[in-house]
Amino acid sequence: MTDQDYLDGNAAAGMLSEVFAADVTTAIGCCANCGDQSVVARGRVYVDQHGLVMRCSVCGDVLAVAAEHAGRLCLDLRGLAWLEFAVE
Repeated sequence: MTDQDYLDGNAAAGMLSEVFAADVTTAIGCCANCGDQSVVARGRVYVDQHGLVMRCSVCGDVLAVAAEHAGRLCLDLRGLAWLEFAVE
């Protein structure tokens, strides 16, 4: 994949809504690599038949990886130092 093949972070909304009750695209996350703090929707999402990879829009480091297999969702968020949701 080239850098032009990415979608914005909203492309992850469907898969991530299976895990998070809140709209994750409006959550603010902090890149563990460069410290950029922005809404998840700003991330660059690369999708293929196996799942998706979300990269930081500033440094390009991996923020999250999600894959579905046999009725299970595997989610790796180690590229995020933290993730903050608004509560009502």
